[in-house]
Amino acid sequence: MFLKDLLEPDPDKDIGRFGRVIEACKRDDIQPPGIYYLFAGRPAATPHLCNFMHEVMRGTSDLSAGQRELIAAFVSARNGCKF
Repeated sequence: MFLKDLLEPDPDKDIGRFGRVIEACKRDDIQPPGIYYLFAGRPAATPHLCNFMHEVMRGTSDLSAGQRELIAAFVSARNGCKF
């Protein structure tokens, strides 16, 4: 699979839940979060990635959940991503 396949999906293929969210964002002139393209392209990996992100953001840590959210927002802003 190549990026162009995610950006220009085959109209005869089911694009899945995240593909539909990407299309809805584009219709409303909203830039979808970049990870949605990964979720759309690898739907079998999506639950694993979501579980990993949940563990990183909410699991046991010396940092509070708020501190981790703040770090994520700062990194996203530095990368030019909407958080």
